[in-house]
Amino acid sequence: MAGARGAGRAAATGTRPGKRPSEPEPELEPEETALVSASAASLRDGSDSGLSESEESVFSGLQDSGSDSSEDDPAEGEDGASGDDSHSRMEETSGQQVQAGIPSPRTEVARAKGYEEYAEDSSDEEDIRNTVGNVPLEWYEDFPHVGYDLDGRRIYKPLRTRDELDQFLDKMDNPDYWRTVQDRTTGHDVRLTDEQVALVRRLQSGQFGDVSFDPYEPAVDFFSGDLMVHPVTNRPADKRSFIPSLVEKEKVSRMVHAIKMGWIQPRRPQDPTPSFYDLWAQEDPDAVLGRHKMHVPAPKLALPGHAESYNPPPEYLLSEDERLAWEQQEPGERRLNFLPHRFPSLRAVPAYGRFIQERFERCLDLYLCPRQRKMRVNVDPEDLIPKLPRPRDLQPFPTCQALVYRGHSDLVRCLSVSPEGQWLASGSDDGSVRLWEVATARCMRTVPVGGVVRSIAWNPHPTLCLVAVAVEDSVLLLNPALGDRLVVGGTDQLLSTFVPPQEPAVQPASWLEASEEERQRGLRLRVSHGKPVTQVTWHGRGDYMAVVLAAAGHTQVLIHQLSRRRSQSPFRRSHGQVQRVAFHPVRPFLLVASQRGVRLYHLLRQELTKKLRPNCKWVSSLAVHPAGDNVICGSYDSKLVWFDLDLSSEPYRVLRHHKKALRAVAFHARYPLFASGSDDGSIIVCHGMVYNDLLQNPLLVPVKVLRGHTLTRDLGVLDVAFHPTQPWVFSSGADGTVRLFT
Repeated sequence: MAGARGAGRAAATGTRPGKRPSEPEPELEPEETALVSASAASLRDGSDSGLSESEESVFSGLQDSGSDSSEDDPAEGEDGASGDDSHSRMEETSGQQVQAGIPSPRTEVARAKGYEEYAEDSSDEEDIRNTVGNVPLEWYEDFPHVGYDLDGRRIYKPLRTRDELDQFLDKMDNPDYWRTVQDRTTGHDVRLTDEQVALVRRLQSGQFGDVSFDPYEPAVDFFSGDLMVHPVTNRPADKRSFIPSLVEKEKVSRMVHAIKMGWIQPRRPQDPTPSFYDLWAQEDPDAVLGRHKMHVPAPKLALPGHAESYNPPPEYLLSEDERLAWEQQEPGERRLNFLPHRFPSLRAVPAYGRFIQERFERCLDLYLCPRQRKMRVNVDPEDLIPKLPRPRDLQPFPTCQALVYRGHSDLVRCLSVSPEGQWLASGSDDGSVRLWEVATARCMRTVPVGGVVRSIAWNPHPTLCLVAVAVEDSVLLLNPALGDRLVVGGTDQLLSTFVPPQEPAVQPASWLEASEEERQRGLRLRVSHGKPVTQVTWHGRGDYMAVVLAAAGHTQVLIHQLSRRRSQSPFRRSHGQVQRVAFHPVRPFLLVASQRGVRLYHLLRQELTKKLRPNCKWVSSLAVHPAGDNVICGSYDSKLVWFDLDLSSEPYRVLRHHKKALRAVAFHARYPLFASGSDDGSIIVCHGMVYNDLLQNPLLVPVKVLRGHTLTRDLGVLDVAFHPTQPWVFSSGADGTVRLFT
């Protein structure tokens, strides 16, 4: 409508700037111009009234001359009613001109003035040639027009005379045919731009329409899941947050009044009573009786088997021996409470003799059926997860590898740290003991011992400089001569003041002085046992030493006293193969770990105090908490068991963090830390807080997994030890290195 109105106005008053005239048409001859003016004059007299509806359909689609014009300029409204009249007259005139093949005179006006039709074109303006309104175009599918303008005149559809052959030729010749679509509002063909085609392809593939939109950009979580103490903003709370809302009060009062007046009716529950008698209501759990919380359905009869058939298979028939054995059994022990029989036909089957007795037993079962149902406890899954603190709140603990002590040529089985934490001793299968400086990883001394070092322990007393080394069947006492010279000299002086007794007692081990050549290497004493030694450990005061021998019998564990050079066997009989022993740090207790259990002995009373059951296949290592009330055990079936001696003889916690066998466990002397080394090459450091309150259980939290050793011969970490004062952990592995994690 707007296009036709603009075309008529352009013909009457000249083409105005800002309009898009139709495509150039052939110029009119003088006679044709006169003919057009005459026909326009005749149409101006009211020729529209003389056309019937059938005649108008002949001219359907003749609005092509007006539909190509641009949208109306807002300034065109100044023409008033004259513009509307000229629009209607030009609409009819253009229809007849196209029917007769005569070009429009407004094209001649534009050509005469030399007007460029796309000079002031604005592609941003919306194409509003169809001013029908928000009307579904499906209403006009069977009509020659698409609606009406403001004056009530029809707006005809564009002329579409191309058949399928023309469309096919256009498809072959036009390279832009694939990107040409038809505008339903105007009926014209529109060529899509490259941006529009790319947009359609993105939408078809399920992508976002905007090219610059990144669906995978990192999300910034402004609000964390942690419960904060301080608010996110510092804006004070509004006064209305403390005052009840008057609007809500009015709403509630209106609802209460409506309920009182009966305007709001509550939802009435449907009547669940069935309209028929349900024979199996008591058996169906969804029925009325079945939904009763204490209702238990009656026990059902067992289905009959092949043996109860009147013609059972031969394998179900009993032989004479089986029949005699069945008759001798008690009625309650019989697998079948009847004897299977075979009958030639169903007519030969007699009446069942035990019918009344079985009916009575069935009634007795129903009468004695238990009427108890276990109620299911609804537990929130969040309550089952223990509320553990975050690892960063439990610092300090070792987090990274700091130093690597290299020098051994074979796997390092054991290590020990001096009481001050300045020196480190390690024993290896290469037959040597190496003494390291902890801070610099420098090897201070190498002592060849001539055999595989199974265990090594530094004397915990600060005034003694002694290292006990278990080599084959002997325990060697070395003076490494490191540190304070007064301590080194005092140790030698203490060992030299020993006076042997006049009548030497019979002992399970022999104490031998070192030769002059051995003293040059640092060896002071040799304790020979005659059996392989697997472990050596010191008491906290530094005078007593316990060793484990790889032998059967009650002499597996021996206790040596350094000051008197005396050895004794504390046990009279054996309770399995002993794996590890440890002294209690504050009380006169000795813990002995066998393959399947741990026993706690009182050394002064010489009695068994407690048995611990770790429920492991094979215990491999043992460590006691510095306070003495908790014990951890490692096993070859990859378990770490924590015992609370005041709580129970059963494990308080069983940790299964490692994938392979555990070789060593250790407690820290000052910090609430314990570590475990495994054959999977990892060291797991855990936070183990033991509270002074006896009613509060220990807190066990794994905080760090340390890796650095390489697997060699399917062996990983063989021993772990904590620094006495720093939160550091040392580890020795099968790769021949000792590593420090800080």
